[in-house]
Amino acid sequence: MIWDFGLGGVLVLVAILVIASFRILREYERGVVFMLGRFWKVKGPGLIVVIPGIQQMVRVDLRTVVMDVPSQDVISRDNVSVRVNAVIYFRVIDPQKAIIQVDNFYEATSQLAQTTLRAVLGKHELDEMLAERDKLNLDIQNILDAQTDAWGIKVANVEIKHVDINESMVRAIAQQAEAERTRRAKVIHAEGEQQAAQKLLEAAQLLAQQPQAMQLRYLQTLSSIAGDKSSTIVFPLPMDMLSPLFDLLKKKPGAPG
Repeated sequence: MIWDFGLGGVLVLVAILVIASFRILREYERGVVFMLGRFWKVKGPGLIVVIPGIQQMVRVDLRTVVMDVPSQDVISRDNVSVRVNAVIYFRVIDPQKAIIQVDNFYEATSQLAQTTLRAVLGKHELDEMLAERDKLNLDIQNILDAQTDAWGIKVANVEIKHVDINESMVRAIAQQAEAERTRRAKVIHAEGEQQAAQKLLEAAQLLAQQPQAMQLRYLQTLSSIAGDKSSTIVFPLPMDMLSPLFDLLKKKPGAPG
């Protein structure tokens, strides 16, 4: 009777160990298996067997992780204090390195992203932070990707979300933008005056070469003014217009010499 109980207990224990040795890994999971403390292999996905007491397995998720980088105080190259936060997209491409080479790859990537964000943005002026975000995103991504490569991590993308500025600096930026718009308006107006003066000079030179054109221009001006009956206009008549009439009178018989 005691023998039967002992045999039954052993069978139950073996059944429990067999059931406990089976693990199921999803399609996006991998298992880093250690045998007696030493790395053995990476298994998965699907059904795998892990010998209890001899082998240990660490699950690793291969999906892209979206990490929100906390707001960082950054002093730009032109000595402006801002608060900047960002979001990072990364994933594990080598589960063995992600488990063996670093204690906690998620926390390590988060800390590295914060320091890199401050270091990169501190080299640029405020205008560059506001206008050249694509370039800054790419610079941060390249630095992070190079440094996390030893951990088996691939940084896919970095996006700067917000650049927060204090109210006094916002007012200064608004005044600067208004002054820039005023300057552009004055420049455009001066360029227009210059172009108009150039066209008037060309027209005057052209009319000076052809006296008949000048006379036609006078006649057109008189015709346009004649339509306005609300005022009296004294218009000087050029002597050049009367020269043909004087010449004709001189050629008639009996005209005074």
